[in-house]
Amino acid sequence: MDTTCVTRRARIGLALAIGTVLTAVVAQIPANATATESVHRPAAAPFASHPSHALRAGDHTSYDDTYYKDAVGKTGQALKDSLHRIISTTQTGKLTYDEVWDALKDTDQDPDKSGNVILLYSGRSASKDAHGGGEDDWNREHVWAKSHGDFGTDTGPGTDLHHLRPAEVSVNGARGDKDFDNGGEAVPGAPGSRTDDDSFEPRDAVKGDVARMILYMAVRYDGGDGFPDLEPNDKVDNGTAPHIGKLSVLKQWSKQDPPDSFEKHRNQVIFDKYQHNRNPFVDHPEWVDAIW
Repeated sequence: MDTTCVTRRARIGLALAIGTVLTAVVAQIPANATATESVHRPAAAPFASHPSHALRAGDHTSYDDTYYKDAVGKTGQALKDSLHRIISTTQTGKLTYDEVWDALKDTDQDPDKSGNVILLYSGRSASKDAHGGGEDDWNREHVWAKSHGDFGTDTGPGTDLHHLRPAEVSVNGARGDKDFDNGGEAVPGAPGSRTDDDSFEPRDAVKGDVARMILYMAVRYDGGDGFPDLEPNDKVDNGTAPHIGKLSVLKQWSKQDPPDSFEKHRNQVIFDKYQHNRNPFVDHPEWVDAIW
């Protein structure tokens, strides 16, 4: 066999193959780009054009086209008014204060131990049956303290599950009816929580939960249904006025601690089984800044 002929054919075949590859690569490069740019340019984010900067793949709420359809795209007072209409008119399930006990056993169930609940300020898992008046028992904590507006425990804000959580009796007593702010001395039995004479700081893992519960209450109860007009402000020591602060700190906490799976699940259980309304700030935490 003529080896010179074989070598020539191999070179021709190699050249044709290289040419084909180069043609394919060039066809994928825009006219104003280089080959290097086409290799290293990142893919576009799937939700980059969505009006809400806080939404990412996997976080998009499925309720925007139904439950929130009249609120999407609004800001400021218009958004607050729209959300009030939505969450008040859809709250078709309202509990008595006695019914709250069993509801909390469901909404705050320990995902790893079905016979327990997770206590808000300590994070401790406690038996569902260990509720009552003893120091190590848990009771029904009003995150928006019921004395702030003096709405008591009648059906309404006093029994709204979106701000009622199980908490140790002793820790609940340490919180009392104080406003929320940073700082203070450590709270016994609640690692990471702190308190002083006029404010309470919850542990980091639930700071956002607390903020979103307070802001839900401010939107849900606006004085038009026989209950006080609840509004956050930027002070502490609000006493019996229908206000809780500090708003600037609550906004910071909401950003610092975004909704986790426990908080989202809790929102869903309340919607599906009890009140049939939602906390919009769990679904859309960016609406906090859009309103306040």
